[in-house]
Amino acid sequence: MATRKRSGSGSKRHLKEKVVQIYESFFRGEDLTSDNPTFWDEFFLLKPKIPQLEAEIHKLSVEQLLNMKESINLLVTQCIEMLGQEHHIRLVYALQTLSALMITMYQRTTQDNNLNVKVVLIGTENADVKMQKLFEHCSTMLSGDVPDSLKSMVIKLLLVIATGIDNIDDNPLVEYLMLNSLFEPLIQLLCTSTERQQHGYDVVMLLMFLVNYKKEESANPYIVKLSILDDELALNGYGQVITAALNDFVMSTFGGMQGGSGGGGWLSSLTSMVGGIFLTSDDTQPVVRGQRNSGGEEGMLLALYEAAHLNRNFMTTLAHSSAAASSAPPSPPATLPPHQNPPNLTQIQALDNEQPTNLLVTFFQYCSIVMADTRSEASINKCSLCFITLTCIVEEQFANSIMHDQNLTFKVQLYRLPMRHRKIVPEEPPSQPLASTLIDLLVEFTMCHLLKKFPGELYSLCLGVLVRLLSYQKRARVRLARDWRPLWAALIALLKFLVANDTALLRRHNIFLMAQQVVNIFNIFITFGDTFLPTPASYDQLYYELIRMHQVFDNLFYMALRYSTGDGEFKAEALRLANCLVNVRAIIQHFSPKIESWLASQNLSTPTEDQILEVVRKNYDSLILKLQEGLEGYERYSERQHRELVAREARGAAAAARARGPRLHAAACAAATALSHYSAIA
Repeated sequence: MATRKRSGSGSKRHLKEKVVQIYESFFRGEDLTSDNPTFWDEFFLLKPKIPQLEAEIHKLSVEQLLNMKESINLLVTQCIEMLGQEHHIRLVYALQTLSALMITMYQRTTQDNNLNVKVVLIGTENADVKMQKLFEHCSTMLSGDVPDSLKSMVIKLLLVIATGIDNIDDNPLVEYLMLNSLFEPLIQLLCTSTERQQHGYDVVMLLMFLVNYKKEESANPYIVKLSILDDELALNGYGQVITAALNDFVMSTFGGMQGGSGGGGWLSSLTSMVGGIFLTSDDTQPVVRGQRNSGGEEGMLLALYEAAHLNRNFMTTLAHSSAAASSAPPSPPATLPPHQNPPNLTQIQALDNEQPTNLLVTFFQYCSIVMADTRSEASINKCSLCFITLTCIVEEQFANSIMHDQNLTFKVQLYRLPMRHRKIVPEEPPSQPLASTLIDLLVEFTMCHLLKKFPGELYSLCLGVLVRLLSYQKRARVRLARDWRPLWAALIALLKFLVANDTALLRRHNIFLMAQQVVNIFNIFITFGDTFLPTPASYDQLYYELIRMHQVFDNLFYMALRYSTGDGEFKAEALRLANCLVNVRAIIQHFSPKIESWLASQNLSTPTEDQILEVVRKNYDSLILKLQEGLEGYERYSERQHRELVAREARGAAAAARARGPRLHAAACAAATALSHYSAIA
């Protein structure tokens, strides 16, 4: 067959496909239906060419788009009508076309503020009816007996709507999702393992976005329904999706630490150690490999926060154990880079599939990775969200009872920054209650960020979590079998840092409030320690540490005295700090002369710890302390003061979801298209 060629050209003449010709005619404003009453039925049998459709819309100026709005309204209306058909080909092609229209119009809206996505897509006449019909069709497909690929396309379409604009409050189409709630059909997809594996990640992300719509201004039905949800299957499904996503992030980090070969040997260990030496600089970013590979776990963190904050029933999900991490739903696509294989879990005992796990275990591991990096604003925001999520968890009685259950123990491998004084190969973590693991996490954070760029707000949140944990132990008289000295050492190190850098820190932080938080934690141990410390010896060790580190508390008192006697802005806070040191100073002033007297009588200059402890035990009776009330009290968490943080993280998650959206949507469309052709042939 002869091939016709252009003059002077060796290339073939490219004939435009029929659907592309229709796009061009449509966006030139031609009426394609006047001579063909069955035009739309035929149009939706043609496979959409999404790049060409998007290109035609992008060609139009703002004025041309506004002039075309009635035609675009008609196209959107016809797409919605086709969603009610049982013909799979038309249904799939209508979904593809509608998604492409919405994605492209949202892109145009962000480029030009004069465009209103609602006016261009659905118009002002009967807009409520159109959107109601759209979401009714979506609900029918989500809850009906239709192929998973179709359900996936519907959820992707809803995600396109929810994430079209970074600030969801400014998105005019989301209001229709409030008026036509899809909470029930979405939540039902989390109840069965097969549908959860297929759609769980997108469903949880979508619910998270919808919960964040106009929290302050209106009664958001998704907030109300999530807060009262008590379906155990749905809550466990929600938790398992989050566990899987956070677990991928954890695995990529610990897997990255092993190196590509999975072995590494002494040379890689030495390299890690030497590299760690240079990580202590303020100007150096910690090498946390998992964070480089992260993609969707920020949205999952926000979803976890919303559930922990809104739903008390969700606390039962935190302890829902699974024998292996691999039994959880699959990870969101592309969490691991293509060149990286999953980590060799046999080398990480705490992540071994033989070990039982739950959402709390995974979340603590995730927090340990996130909290290692506080250098950038983005990492500080993520770290803050971890802390306020922990705050919500430790305020709940049931969550605390789980974490303090002596019969429910886990080996949890926390991420620790490489440091000179640490062993090259980390020790195997002990099997312990999760409350002990949480304290280890707080100690690690406290010790690792005493830097010039001091993250004061994070430290306040960290101390708030600790106060809530100790408050529960005091109320419930739970004796956690652990060594408390690392915690006391970390708190004393924090006080020492505050005193040594008071001038620089006061420019950005009220260090007197933070120091008062720390001293009141010591006061909780002093006043109530006999009710929750594991043994009398632990109480003795507390006094030993206070006496041994008396210089830190003396310097803290003198600093407070200095600022309280001046006329500065911190006068009142400094005075309160000096007053709350009364019992610590009483202990130091009571025991120090008795120890010196005993040393003189024994003609000793360097006593052992046991000798000092013996002197302490013999002189308790003559010690007089002031009874301080309300030490364990705290103001329950309210989102009001963190609303901007949550909104900022939601905007970031929307931008990330939008960036991943086209590729994932294309995959869903391809699967649905293949299915529709198969159905047509059958």
